[in-house]
Amino acid sequence: MNTWQKILGTVAAAGSLTFITLPAATAAPSPAPYVCSGGAIASGSYSSLTVKGDCRVAADAVVRVSGNVTVLAGAALDAQSAPATVTVKGNVTAAKGSFVGLGCQSPADTGNSAHPCAENPQGRSDIAVGGNVTLNAPFAVMLNGIDVDKNVTVTGGGSPVPWTVKNSTIGGNLTMTGVTTDWLGINFNTIAGNVTLTGLTFTGTDDASGSGANDLFVVRNRIDRNLTCVGVKPGVFGYGNQIGRNAVGQCAPLAQ
Repeated sequence: MNTWQKILGTVAAAGSLTFITLPAATAAPSPAPYVCSGGAIASGSYSSLTVKGDCRVAADAVVRVSGNVTVLAGAALDAQSAPATVTVKGNVTAAKGSFVGLGCQSPADTGNSAHPCAENPQGRSDIAVGGNVTLNAPFAVMLNGIDVDKNVTVTGGGSPVPWTVKNSTIGGNLTMTGVTTDWLGINFNTIAGNVTLTGLTFTGTDDASGSGANDLFVVRNRIDRNLTCVGVKPGVFGYGNQIGRNAVGQCAPLAQ
């Protein structure tokens, strides 16, 4: 008879068996929605994030959103001034007059195409969006070194502020239409779908690029499908792009 048989036999002979009931495991609380009316967005896990004021992601924060991020009209989401980690499982959308700034990197990360974090120029952010980024008539757009699984779409909007989409990875298409703004640089991105740029007007009076022009800048992107530029004023400047299919319209010379 082995040891366990002896123990059970002894207990049975005593006329009773004692069972111990262990407490049930406590389920982790589900993430709650978060509304930022202004100030810093701290580390946390949220089911959704709604931005209705001037909001910034705190330095070194780790923010996880299991649903969507919504920036309301006239509000600001600043995740490009301080290094932080932001993961959005759903979509990022923004309404008229909003500011959307996502991502910053140091020159050590990306060389002369960097967008340094204002609060820590040597730091960098890690920002990923599992769905689409859809911006309707925003005041300004700065997407620097972020990962977007699906599409980036910007319709209308503009301001005296230069816009940037650079050092980013986009799993779908990049589409921008009807924008009137100071300057736009689409530089050093990897885009799995099409890039379509239509009806864009640039009004800047300074030479943000050092090229002597204030145009649309399309520089050193990898575009797996087509690059189309139509109705861009005053024009398009670019070089060093890898285009998987065709360059069309004003961007046709960029295929050379």
